[in-house]
Amino acid sequence: MKKNILFILVLRAFIWTSSAQTTLGTPAIKNYTHNDYNAGTEIWDIKQDKNGILYFANDEGLLTFDGSYWKTYPLPNKSPIKSVAIDRMGRIYVGGQDEVGYFFPNESGILKYHSLKQRLPKKARQFADIWDIVIHNNEVFFRTIECIFELKNNTMHTFDAPGGWMLLNRAGGKLFAYDKAIGLVIFKDSHWQAFVQQPTTALSVTGITEFNKDTLLVSTRKNGLFIIAGSSLVKKNTAIDGILLTDLINFIQKIGIDRYAIGTSAKGLIIVDGKGKPIDQFSNNQGLQNNNVHGILLDKDHNLWLGLENGLDFINYNTSVKNIYPNRENLVKSNSVSIFNNKLYIGTSNGLYTVSIGSQQKDISTATGAFTEVPNTKGQVLSLTQINGHLLAGHQDGVLQVDDNQAKLITPGPGAWMMKAFPASQDVIAGTYTGFQLLKYNGAGFSFEGKINGIYESLGNLAVDKSNFVWATHPYRGIFKVQLSTDRKKIVSYTQYTEKSGLPSALNNHVYFIKNKVIAATEKGVYEYNTTEGDFTRSAFYKPIFGNSKIEFLTEDGKGNIWFISNQRVGVIDFGKRSGKLPYKVIYFPELAGQTVKGAEYIYPHDMENIFIGSNNGVFHLNYRQYVSSENKLNVLLTTVKAIAEKDSLIFGGYFVKNNRIASAQNTQLIASLSNHWNSFHFEYTSTLFAQKSNEEFSYKLIGFDKDWSQWSIKTEKDYTNLPYGKYTFSVKARNNLGTASAPVSYSFIVEPAWYQTIWAYLTYFLIIACTVYIGIKAQQKRFALHQQRHEEEQKRLSYLHSLELDRNDKEIIALKNEKLEAELNYKNKELATLTMQMVNRSKLLLNIKDELMVLIKKLNIPDGSHQFRTVFKLLSDTGKSDDDWDNFSMYFDQVHNNFLATMKAKFPGLSSTDLKLCAYLRLNLSSKEIAQLLNISLKGVEISRYRVRKKLQLATETNLYDFLMEVTKQSG
Repeated sequence: MKKNILFILVLRAFIWTSSAQTTLGTPAIKNYTHNDYNAGTEIWDIKQDKNGILYFANDEGLLTFDGSYWKTYPLPNKSPIKSVAIDRMGRIYVGGQDEVGYFFPNESGILKYHSLKQRLPKKARQFADIWDIVIHNNEVFFRTIECIFELKNNTMHTFDAPGGWMLLNRAGGKLFAYDKAIGLVIFKDSHWQAFVQQPTTALSVTGITEFNKDTLLVSTRKNGLFIIAGSSLVKKNTAIDGILLTDLINFIQKIGIDRYAIGTSAKGLIIVDGKGKPIDQFSNNQGLQNNNVHGILLDKDHNLWLGLENGLDFINYNTSVKNIYPNRENLVKSNSVSIFNNKLYIGTSNGLYTVSIGSQQKDISTATGAFTEVPNTKGQVLSLTQINGHLLAGHQDGVLQVDDNQAKLITPGPGAWMMKAFPASQDVIAGTYTGFQLLKYNGAGFSFEGKINGIYESLGNLAVDKSNFVWATHPYRGIFKVQLSTDRKKIVSYTQYTEKSGLPSALNNHVYFIKNKVIAATEKGVYEYNTTEGDFTRSAFYKPIFGNSKIEFLTEDGKGNIWFISNQRVGVIDFGKRSGKLPYKVIYFPELAGQTVKGAEYIYPHDMENIFIGSNNGVFHLNYRQYVSSENKLNVLLTTVKAIAEKDSLIFGGYFVKNNRIASAQNTQLIASLSNHWNSFHFEYTSTLFAQKSNEEFSYKLIGFDKDWSQWSIKTEKDYTNLPYGKYTFSVKARNNLGTASAPVSYSFIVEPAWYQTIWAYLTYFLIIACTVYIGIKAQQKRFALHQQRHEEEQKRLSYLHSLELDRNDKEIIALKNEKLEAELNYKNKELATLTMQMVNRSKLLLNIKDELMVLIKKLNIPDGSHQFRTVFKLLSDTGKSDDDWDNFSMYFDQVHNNFLATMKAKFPGLSSTDLKLCAYLRLNLSSKEIAQLLNISLKGVEISRYRVRKKLQLATETNLYDFLMEVTKQSG
């Protein structure tokens, strides 16, 4: 009987695994090995704090991940950690063997461990692993197999297990535990009591989670799922009981509306809906590292983290980009996609696959189903084209017509690359390995009309313009423009376009008819056909978008948006959005970079919820509407600040603390202040949008040093060296590929001035400078006084020299004047002497004439001669007494002898003119004889005159008249 039951269970499991219809779209899975996080292999439990940081229970301690950096915090006794929980204050509770406590950041934001072991009763301080930690009503419960610890009001209480505590779980606002001896219990009124009526000791409950209103969903180790309604426990049958009853269930957890995740020991993670219908399964086949799932976390962005027996896996569950694998057993390259008659067709490198998707399915990746291979399609399926209500496939054997999940070959070969219909016509042209073929639609299907002769080339890319010209490309020979005959059975003419026709090269060109223009995608940008010139020119519209980048693919969707692949990057020119003044916005999808089929790139934009991109492993499905409307809040974290000198010093560990809570911003009362020695810094930052790591860029600014924000970059660290003292604030922000930016996070710190830069130092400098200035001023004043003294002395000396010079000059001038005066005096003396001599000579002459007349009279014995010559004698006498001679004489005499005559006349007014003349002649030191001649008197008369003058001058007898007159001359000078 037991063998029959086992056979049935195995058969049920086989049937499910071979025919189950799971979700078509598979989210991307990121594997993290122990080499990535540099800790123990097994991940037992996972939690996330309000900042988005992840915490993992690991055999080597508490492991954290912020999106860029891993950190490990071991327990004091280095024991393994099997569980972790975070309360609303931000305390991270952990437990190990003989150790229990919590991590909480200090004032510098660095996680520190705080042990609670000493709060336990002494008899309970030795214990094995803590397997569960649950926070319930602000109380913390720790489960070991032997005992449950309750932390309440900073006091630890213990609850021993009769048979062994195997579960501690909170669900529906209630706290549950499972004991081997007493079964499922609930914590109520500060003690544990039985919860359900049925015995549960044999069920080995492994998990409890919310289900419907007032009901709970329970997982058991080996007995599948149960429902708790009130106090009753009811078995829940599911479509996966074949697996659940043959594997070990580790846990169950609700992960969304009508979605429940079941972790198993050997089948990975199974996701079911409320009816027990399988939705997804993640195991080794889907990319998990290991099928034994210890723990699960639905993070803030509704993505899944799986703690495995061997490593950690991230499932991008809430993603707009998924993989669709038409054949999971043989992962093949996809070449084309089409949605036709409510079926999804994928043409691969080894056949055509299809799956029904229903008519109401918006996001095809969320549909459930199983792909089947379309018969007669083995081999390369190169393209899929819908024409006249039929699906045509370009195949390595020729053109296939696909109807009702059947394919038939309608051309004799060779292989067909692509088919295009002529506008308003029943004709279809196919590009093959050796040229063109013509197909004609006959109402029920297509018939082969023969080869179109005229070109024997492998033409893999076709376009038909509105004038019915056929455009085709050869990978090495450029672009062909072909004109067909009226019946399209032969080529009338064709033109070949290469670099001579405006293209940058004849290599790797692709031609399209988009927005009523013939477009060439080249290795150096996009070119347009110029109908006027008959050649290709660079497109003015596409140039600012692509520049000289290589363009591998272009296509237009139903809304006029242009999807492209450029340098293996997938993107769209979205005309429904604006970017600044541009009527469109260019959006790239970093998740798909480098994932397309090189040399055979393609995009199938069915609608905004279903964009298909070919890859080397199935196809990518993009829900574009969801992608651009994603509400995931972009955040940024500053995780590390190090001060750098001879060695690094961690000054900020990534956590802001305020009022004993984890905060989102720095406490302004806790700003680090560092000595000037620590003036180089290293900053690390990240974002916890784990699903968008390829989309993130960061910009930073050090306020107080940088003037502007940095350029956007994928770098998650920044160094500053040799900062001057002052207060700084490092700010960093993040943005994604859609241009959405986060609010910046900031960290302020102070670099203290060196001792020689402090206020006391500056005060000392001021005093020193003031003293120095004072001393300098005094010294300067002293020097100035000395210089002043020297200057005055020098001035005196110069003045003295100047005075000497002036004296010398004056003397020279005086001498010159004296010389001049002397010259003038000499001249006047000469004139005076000359005049005097003239007067003397004249008087002598007149006297001689008179004497001669007297002699002559006597000699001639002229009687009465004196009387007869009386007139002559009178004339001679008058001539000797001429006033004119005296006036001239007196003038020259006064000039030469300092106004002698004027002075004598003024001092001695009693002197007569004859007396003055006598005095003048005496002053000239003339002899008495000469005076007598000048005065025309006798010598006796001169003596008498001298006597009379002395008397008038009142001279004593002993006074020499000449000396007196000389003295008068000096006094007058």
